Amino acid sequence: MQSQDVAPRPAPSSASSADPVVDVEQAEAALVEHYPRLVRLAYLVLPPRLGRSRRVLTAHALTQRALPRNRTTTPVIPAQSAGRGVDPGYALVRLRVVRTALEAGLPLRWLAWPKRSQLPPLLPRVRGLKLFPRSGGADELALDQRLSALSAPGRAAYVLRGLEKLPDDDVRQLLGAAGVADADAALREADEVAGQYALLGSPEFDPCSLQARPTDLMRRRQHTKAALAAGAALAVCGALLGLPGEGWGPDGAAAPPYAQNPAAEAALDPGRLTKVAAAAWETSARTDFSVWPARGDLTGDEELLRRALAVWARPGEEVGVSATPGTPTGGPSGPPQLLYAGTVDSARVVILHDGLRIARYAEPKDGTAGAALDFARTDGAGRAEANAVVLGRADGNVRYLTAPWVTTAAGRDLTDPDAGARDLTLTDGVTSPVGSPVQQQSGACASWNVLELTDGSGTRLVTDLGELVPARLTTGRPGSAKDASGAEALGTWAPYACSLGAVRGQGVRSVNAWQFATQPLPDSSGSAAWVCTRAETWRGDGARVMAQFRTPGGAQGAVAAKAQGVPACGERDPHVLAGVLWKSEGGHWYLLAAGGRGTKSVEATGGINDSADGNLLTAKAEQGAQAELKGTLENGRKIGGLR
Repeated sequence: MQSQDVAPRPAPSSASSADPVVDVEQAEAALVEHYPRLVRLAYLVLPPRLGRSRRVLTAHALTQRALPRNRTTTPVIPAQSAGRGVDPGYALVRLRVVRTALEAGLPLRWLAWPKRSQLPPLLPRVRGLKLFPRSGGADELALDQRLSALSAPGRAAYVLRGLEKLPDDDVRQLLGAAGVADADAALREADEVAGQYALLGSPEFDPCSLQARPTDLMRRRQHTKAALAAGAALAVCGALLGLPGEGWGPDGAAAPPYAQNPAAEAALDPGRLTKVAAAAWETSARTDFSVWPARGDLTGDEELLRRALAVWARPGEEVGVSATPGTPTGGPSGPPQLLYAGTVDSARVVILHDGLRIARYAEPKDGTAGAALDFARTDGAGRAEANAVVLGRADGNVRYLTAPWVTTAAGRDLTDPDAGARDLTLTDGVTSPVGSPVQQQSGACASWNVLELTDGSGTRLVTDLGELVPARLTTGRPGSAKDASGAEALGTWAPYACSLGAVRGQGVRSVNAWQFATQPLPDSSGSAAWVCTRAETWRGDGARVMAQFRTPGGAQGAVAAKAQGVPACGERDPHVLAGVLWKSEGGHWYLLAAGGRGTKSVEATGGINDSADGNLLTAKAEQGAQAELKGTLENGRKIGGLR
């Protein structure tokens, strides 16, 4: 099997060339996947003197804080048992968990500033309850007592042996990287406890499976009275500060806080909602959300509409509010437009539009508890982007409200262009349920469902990325990209459909796939395709770019390089340069690099030194080699490799 690696990058100055660099996304995926194991590891290493309840909360806090803030070098990656290699992301977060758990056991000193792990965790917090793991048997209790007699490094050595199944050499490496001065002494100390490693997996040491008991009720009552008295005193002081001529300062021409504002009141009046006629879009000069008619079986329910407008203006503490990046969540400046009000599965849903945003209010059919309010930007949307809005998601499916000009809708698996589309019913613009890719996990993508919409101007593909407005899919060179429809466009997208999971929840407006190069492979291995996918956002900045590489017969492309907030592969700068380390079937390693049309030459420096005329470079390399790519365009401009 041919193997692929990411684009070569210069090694950071603080790490050796063999140390892998872990992206935040990779570390997050490892932390989420192995969260119960990491929390158990932290719980076992933390000092028992903290008490079981505080150990539980501290273990969760240390594990959640193990996520790095930026790309980080992993200095040590011990090999796992059973011949399974350790994911660099998991190795990094495991090291950070062990390090902070060891720090938490250090004594506080008067002349030294305490480390964050030595203090009680701010989050998570549980008021009025004590949480602790379920009690085990006599063996678990005895093991816990023996571990409590060890030092923190000794406990860590024992737990890494038993829970992580690491050999002593790897335990020694990991402890050294975590700051333990004498790892050999920790291993000798761990030898004093019998190797009852199977007990480490018992419920006694599982901080994710908990029991709850109340705290001291009398003390809580006394604290509540004291808090009420302090609050009353603070309110009196605030009132005195707010008297005329004093306080925080004048508000100028603003009306008093209790004044009635006509525009604000109109925005909350369901009788003033804008409702567009059903056929308005046929004669309007605009074809966007502003000409969508009001649809649904509850458009006349003024109580529902009043609640939706009131929650939009001032959502309560129990309302779940979400918004795509860069979307304001404040109330409407005037009466918004009603797009939909009706029953969707087990909820009542209201869709509103204020010219800049789509707002979705949803509440259960049997009450208002658990109401949700979602926002998405739609400013500048045209006919191509105003095709559908998500009404609701349930049981892994999604229902859409489509534009009035949409005549047919179908579901399609983007990874299988030959499978054909599955027709969906349209009832007053609402589609029947179609599978949503939102809940798919990274690394386990076998399909990617998209929505195919047809109107008088053609066919378009849009995909659910976890937001209110699905993202439009296009293909072609930047500046002349077209909607992804037809066999050729579907074939272009199929190997790269699963990469859409990397841009979920980013406020994506459209994603374009562009094959910018085809490269002959050495050792008579055929030709590889280079494709650039660029996800544009509604807010205009923060576009995500990925250069992907696919060898002959490969089911999916491999991400060779990625970047955010760069103009590459876009209308302003359609040029791109990326590289990958590739191993041929003959066992030889090569650096393969490619640029788009208009690239005059490509050069590699650093761990690999070579150059080539034209937009393609093939150079012999060693496994793990790193290099920096530079390209020269036909107009003499220099570009760097995407990273």
